[in-house]
Amino acid sequence: MKRRAFLTSAGAGLAATTVAAPAIAQSQPEIKWRLASSYPKSLDTIYGGVELIAQRVAAATDGKFQIRTFAAGEIVPALQVLDAVQNGTVECGQSTAYFYIGKDPTFCFDTAMPFGLNTRQHIAWMMHGGGLELMREVFRGYNIHHIPAGNTTAQMGGWFRKEIKSVEDLSGIKMRIGGLAGQIMSKLGVVPQQLGGGDIYPALERGTIDATEFVGPHDDEKLGFHKVAKYYYSPGWWEGTGQIPLMINIGAWEQLPKSYQVILEQACWEANSWMIAKYDTLNAAALKRLVAGGAQLRTFPRDVMQECERLSFALYDELAATNPRFKKVYEQWKAFREQEILWFRFAENAFDSYIYSQSARRG
Repeated sequence: MKRRAFLTSAGAGLAATTVAAPAIAQSQPEIKWRLASSYPKSLDTIYGGVELIAQRVAAATDGKFQIRTFAAGEIVPALQVLDAVQNGTVECGQSTAYFYIGKDPTFCFDTAMPFGLNTRQHIAWMMHGGGLELMREVFRGYNIHHIPAGNTTAQMGGWFRKEIKSVEDLSGIKMRIGGLAGQIMSKLGVVPQQLGGGDIYPALERGTIDATEFVGPHDDEKLGFHKVAKYYYSPGWWEGTGQIPLMINIGAWEQLPKSYQVILEQACWEANSWMIAKYDTLNAAALKRLVAGGAQLRTFPRDVMQECERLSFALYDELAATNPRFKKVYEQWKAFREQEILWFRFAENAFDSYIYSQSARRG
């Protein structure tokens, strides 16, 4: 009797388990979001990041949580994504925070600061250095919850119609350049322009602008900049990294079940690593193709770099004196930057410099 009772009890328990699992799944709500991106679909790495997020979220929730992605211009213009998320026109968006420094220059810390952190340092600041908490506080003021969801890594210095041999050669150039770098370059006579990715080539082709920076070889090749400007400069001192967050309307975020929040956050961090690895893989081959096609590689002269660095930190001090949010982030970020420079100078840089010098010596 006891054996029969045990088997009956065990069987009932297994049956309960079998019924409970789908019941739990069925208890989760069906949610459909729209995601507006600042980027065109042709940029398969940046735009591909949000497609990956949507795929992962759907797979992890058995299709209960669906995010439909829209490229720049399909719902809102490229540079109005933050506003669309803030106002609830869409539940979430993919955009670069420094597009919105007209609202608050503090947004630039989220993307990249001129002469700031490299990609690994930026991720360290975000994950363990207090950066994520500081930036979420800033975004919350715009009704947005923020999750890092991609990174372009170190960027190039852009395409120019003429060579830049000195600081004086920058005067009068109309250049598409975002973030605080535009303000810095303007002090050297550059006329900065803010344009979405899909609008840059036509402006360069028509001569509306004389130069442009965007991301790096893979994306720049896709957008065709080499066809209308042959001098390709490095480094992009304004973006030693290039974080791209997922911006989520706070109301939409808070209505998500906790499990969906965790799934979305993990999908974003996966997209972050995926994008870094893809750019590191594709940029090298794209650079070779661009050079073979006639692109002339150049590095900015040292006097240009030094003057731009001086102007950068002078600007930061000016902004900190008038903007309490900027000052709060800047002071913490600056201390973290100095600490990271010390470590990377003695470890990473020593290794990298040796490897690169040996490669150059062997040709």
